[in-house]
Amino acid sequence: MRLIGSLTSPYVRKVRIVLAEKKLDYKLELEDVWAQPQDQATSPLGKVPCLVLEGGEVLQDSRVIVEYVDTLSPVGRLIPEKGRERAVVRTWEALSDGLLDAAILARLEATWPGRNDGQRSQAWIDRQLGKVRASVQTMSTSLGEQAWCCGLYLSLADIAAGCALQYLDFRFPEIDWRSRHPNLARLSDKLALRPSFQATEPPRA
Repeated sequence: MRLIGSLTSPYVRKVRIVLAEKKLDYKLELEDVWAQPQDQATSPLGKVPCLVLEGGEVLQDSRVIVEYVDTLSPVGRLIPEKGRERAVVRTWEALSDGLLDAAILARLEATWPGRNDGQRSQAWIDRQLGKVRASVQTMSTSLGEQAWCCGLYLSLADIAAGCALQYLDFRFPEIDWRSRHPNLARLSDKLALRPSFQATEPPRA
């Protein structure tokens, strides 16, 4: 399998962590979606990640990819097969990805070189960051004092939440989510000790 993506994308990181936790081999092909035109055969939307399977089929979107990857190995099942537990895990993933969507929109509005300062909308940035803060609050309330987001073991919920929270550390250090939500900080710090998270930490340079 070939995974097309970047080292700084939190969505790509989520897929890489799932592949590592499932102990599956793949080849990472780096692609900067902003610096070069995309191969429309593999990425018609100009987004990463894309997973190219051995037969040439291409899977789009991190949520689709991780669901497929979880079926490839019985090692450490990350998504429950059915029922309420599955819905809860996927809801955590949707909330975490939604947080990332809002954070990335805010960052693009603030930093995209295609606009000058007079063209940027602070109201839009504030609206997106409001979604980020509301999502973090919901995650904190849902986690409570549990060791993991869902049940007694690591699941995709924890991986998705960890990628989202650590993206805030990476790109939005001014957001003081850790002191306000120490339960999420403990979860994030615990995840950061796992080899899969350590191997996929984005470069700081």
